[in-house]
Amino acid sequence: MGEPATTQSSVPRLLNMALGEESGSEVSTEHALLEALHAIRAHLGMEVAFISEFDNDRRVFRYVDEEAGVPRLEVGASDPLEASYCQRVVDGRLPELIPDAFDNAEALTLPATQEMPIGAHLSVPIRLQDGSVYGTLCCFDRQADPSLNERDLGMMRVFADFAARQLERQREHQQRQQAIEERIRDVLAQRRFHVVFQPMHDLAGQRIAGYEALTRFTAEPNRGPDKWFEEAATVGLREELELAAIELALASLPDIPVAAYLSLNASPATILSGRLDDMFGPYPLDRLMLEVTEHDVVDDYAGLSDSLASMRARGLRLAIDDAGAGYASFRHILRLAPDVIKLDRSLTHEIDRRDESRALAAALIGFASETGSRLIAEGVETQAELDALKDIGIGKAQGYLLGRPGPLPS
Repeated sequence: MGEPATTQSSVPRLLNMALGEESGSEVSTEHALLEALHAIRAHLGMEVAFISEFDNDRRVFRYVDEEAGVPRLEVGASDPLEASYCQRVVDGRLPELIPDAFDNAEALTLPATQEMPIGAHLSVPIRLQDGSVYGTLCCFDRQADPSLNERDLGMMRVFADFAARQLERQREHQQRQQAIEERIRDVLAQRRFHVVFQPMHDLAGQRIAGYEALTRFTAEPNRGPDKWFEEAATVGLREELELAAIELALASLPDIPVAAYLSLNASPATILSGRLDDMFGPYPLDRLMLEVTEHDVVDDYAGLSDSLASMRARGLRLAIDDAGAGYASFRHILRLAPDVIKLDRSLTHEIDRRDESRALAAALIGFASETGSRLIAEGVETQAELDALKDIGIGKAQGYLLGRPGPLPS
């Protein structure tokens, strides 16, 4: 027979999970189903447990747990549904509980009974909420087992219900992901976005030093650009969406006064792709600035620096956005040595009345002076904020007080 039964604690825990009492745990569908398969197989002392899916006229093995040394069932392999125990259990030609397949006339008509061979066999349908049959949860052993009983079958049914919930959750996730991908691909194909430009002011020179290109989406649902890029990332399309937005913004560079530069936003993944170098090829890099936000996770600073090195050597400026919004921005600053540090709006908001914000901004001014960086204050909305920023030595600023995002001036 199969391996010894699991410890007394493992099956109750898996039963709790099957009954939904651990539904809040962050485990993947695959992990949860494989753990459940192992627990039920070991508890019953069987050699093989699997979950199959009925796909038209085929039975497909989706999840498999086996004792070492038994004939292997390959995940993703399939065979004719009609030639399986699974179909005959579902339609009633075979019982769900078979202590010895060689004592069942119907089982003996199936080649697997003697080829495997199959001795003890338990199989229960996995039924989804709409009543349809996904497939079956099965356990079998090459030896007969007359000790199997209705209690064992009842436990199989509990786990089949658990499997159904997990598989439906997985299917719903896949459907959501498919809908997201279709939505993002439609945005890309139909160019359901445009670019607006927000000026960045040189306070001492009283001129516009540059323009930040900001993407605005015309597609539904109506929401901020950050949400669109975040959603695109969940289906692996953030890079494509960022590059499309950057390409559109670059087309406006000839319309920007020669004395000003164009600032573009890009995630670390897009920079690491190496595609920006080619995209920037026709443009003067000394008129471009690339912003990396505080919110973007960087796993490979060395690789990111290498990807930027050639472009920076040819004049591209690097900015760290949202400085002061969290620890990540300071790590970006230390590891990437940017040309520009952009103070987050959380620092500039009411800086005229918040001593702690003034102190942190002043400290960053000192840091920038020591490292050769320049500071730009974002989110400036009142004259009092602007005056306070000037008082502590901020030379450049951006915000609604100075200019809202919009078309380039003609």
